[in-house]
Parts: sequence; structure tokens; C-alpha cells
Amino acid sequence: MRGWDAERIAAAAGARLVEPGASASGPSRAVIDSRRAGPGDLFVGLPGERVDGGRFATEVLAAGAWGVLVGEQWAGTDGDGVVLVAADPLVALQRLATAWRRELGAQVIGVTGSTGKTSTKDLLAAMVDQQRRVVATPLNLNTEIGLPLTVLSAPEGTEVLVLEMAMRGAGQIAELVAIAEPDVGVVVNVGPVHLELLGTIEAIAATKAELIEGLQPGGTAIVPVDEPLLATHLATLPEGVTTVTFGPGGDVDELPEGLELRVGGDRLSAHMRSNALAALAAARAVGVEPTGRLDVALSELRGQRRELPGGLVVIDDCYNANPMSMRAALDDLAASTSGRRVAVLGDMLELGPDEVRFHEEIGVHARGAGLDLLVTVGPLATAMGPAFGGTTIAVDRAVDVVGALRPLLAPGDTVLVKASRGVGLEVVAQGLAA
Repeated sequence: MRGWDAERIAAAAGARLVEPGASASGPSRAVIDSRRAGPGDLFVGLPGERVDGGRFATEVLAAGAWGVLVGEQWAGTDGDGVVLVAADPLVALQRLATAWRRELGAQVIGVTGSTGKTSTKDLLAAMVDQQRRVVATPLNLNTEIGLPLTVLSAPEGTEVLVLEMAMRGAGQIAELVAIAEPDVGVVVNVGPVHLELLGTIEAIAATKAELIEGLQPGGTAIVPVDEPLLATHLATLPEGVTTVTFGPGGDVDELPEGLELRVGGDRLSAHMRSNALAALAAARAVGVEPTGRLDVALSELRGQRRELPGGLVVIDDCYNANPMSMRAALDDLAASTSGRRVAVLGDMLELGPDEVRFHEEIGVHARGAGLDLLVTVGPLATAMGPAFGGTTIAVDRAVDVVGALRPLLAPGDTVLVKASRGVGLEVVAQGLAA
């Protein structure tokens, strides 16, 4: 946005320009955390449950920020910099992001799915980066707030935006699509996630399908081959949208011989290979054919393998969990480990009335995967133990795991750590590493 002056920023955001400031150029990015706002930044003061971010506008300008975008009640903000006001700063932020997306003229790829959307985004960004200037969603900026911040961080000359899209309820992905206006929509998979809120797997499929249903003529919908939950949605896609399937028997069913993908230095696991096929289909949709060896770094807490002193390996996959991703992680543990297989598995949250059954099924799957030791964390995860039937330790809290587990570990063991984010299992991976 450097090339836009304050008046153009105001017009694009639908905001009122109260103070024009002295800078002839625009901001380099937008931020919502006043502690991170510095020179060249546009601080957007969003109202929160307890504090309205607009109250920090004066100190942000004193710190040298380019300007602030705040609610009407903060129109009297003092300081050297641009002051923009809007009835709803979040809506203004989203409108500004859409305007900047159009100004860039970049091709936009939206990625969603019940599991694996972050790793698919990471794989896709790495593929596209071989040939095009790409900006991808960092960390977990995949919501109605994070997505526009990602778009506004893209500098002039960006050719492809890879945007992860998350949801917790109906209509939320449609909202992100309206902001980003994607050219390509990728649905990685559909699984039992957020059942507590959405009720049925069919409702989950419908929310994921909001991405492809929002594509414009000329767009490309990328979906798993033969996914019955998406069939009705594919039949009603807008005219002029091309559908590309991935997976065995699909339009993209294998990686080309000239492409060698490594994730964290390792060869692709089975479920990561499926994600890679989805990423390859999306890369091709924007005219990129990746080649050669490509080393991909996954986002934090998404399955990184850490080799610790003493010959212990920890698979840090504790960012989130659902039945689909739990089974995939256990399968990968079974396929990639020659020593003892140990899993620290915590509660999977928001699964609705069948939550106990889902946890019991993971216990059965762990037995089939040849797990040697299971540690369950939390009240729901205890249901895995009897279904597993092998050596099991049940603990109530994540902070108690390391003390109970460490005396039982030996060189050559591999420990998978996975649960829903609310369980806080990152302390386990950190504790074992310490």
C-alpha cells in the first residue's frame, strides 16, 4: 500500500479521513496489536470484549506509526500521523484488503479443509515460490481478521496469494471468499470437525463448499476425487468454473518424476502425499509446474520431527486434532518408525454428542497401528485406553505428562504428541526437548 496516499486508503476502506498526516506515501502493512505497531504501519483498533483497541491510538502514533483506523469515538485522537475513523473498523479493514487484492492483480488461491489445510498451504507456497512472487498466510492468520491482514502485508509485485481459510460456523468461509475473491479454491478434505457447532458431517461439507461455490467464472475448484459429501455442491458450481480432482484416479493422481518433495528433511508420508497432490493441482491452476528437489518447512506445531539428544524423536503435532488427523498421524508414526512407537494423545474437542465414540475409535486405530505405549491427556481421551488395550497411562493435565513419561522412554523411541489446541500439549514437546 506504499503507493496509496491517505485519501485513497480512506476511500478504499470506506472510512472518514480526520487527519491526513504528513506522509505522501501509504503504509506498508496493517496491524491490530498496538505493541507491534511501528513506523510505516497502519494500526487498526478493533473493539474487543474487554478493551477497544482504539484507546491505544494516541500511543501508537507517538511510536511513529503511519496512521490509525479506529471507531468514531476515537476521532479526536492526537498525534503525528493519519487518523481514519469508521463505524466498524473490522469491516473497513476487510474492504481495504479487497481493494488492495484488486490493485495487486495477483492470482489468489484459497485453501480450506477439515485437516491438513496448513500443510497444504505450506506445500503450495513452496511450489509456487519456485517461479512466482508469492505471499502465504503466516501462523494462524486464517480468519476474518487474519486473512485481510495477510492480504495487506503483500508488497507490490506479489503475483500469487495463498490464503488459508478457517471456519467454526456456517457462512464464515463465504465471508473470507468475499474479501479475498479467490481465483482457485482448494478443499483438502471433509471430516468430523466442529460437529458440536455444525451438527452433521453434511453441514461441515456445506461450509467447506462455500469456498468453491464463491468462485467466479474462469475459476478453478480443486477437490478430492470421489468425495460424496461434495457431490451436490460440485453439481451447482457457477458456470465457467473448472473442477480438478486429486488423489488416486483423479485428474492429479501422482507427483511428477522430476519433483522430489521433502518435508522437514523427510520423504512424504501417506497423508502428506495427498496434501501435496492438492497443492500440485493448485500450482498448475496458476501456471506453475514445480520441479527438482523442494524442501518444505511446515508451520510450527504441525508435525515437525525433532531429534533429541539420546536418540529420542518427538513428532510435534499438537496444534490441533480431530478424528481424521489423529488417524493420519498414527498411520505416519507406524510407517516411519523402526523403534518403539509412543503416542501422547489428548482430548479432541467440539465433536458433539458422539465425542466418546470418536475417542474410542482412535484407541482401536492406535492398536492397529502397532503403538507400544499410549499416554492419554484429559477426560475425553481416557476413552482411548480401554479401546487400545495395551500399555496405557492416563493423566489429567498436559503439565503432568513429562514427569510420568520420561522414565519410560529409551533411545530409539519416537513420541507423537497430538491433541486439540485447548489441551496445551506444546508443553510436552518442550519438556521432552528440555
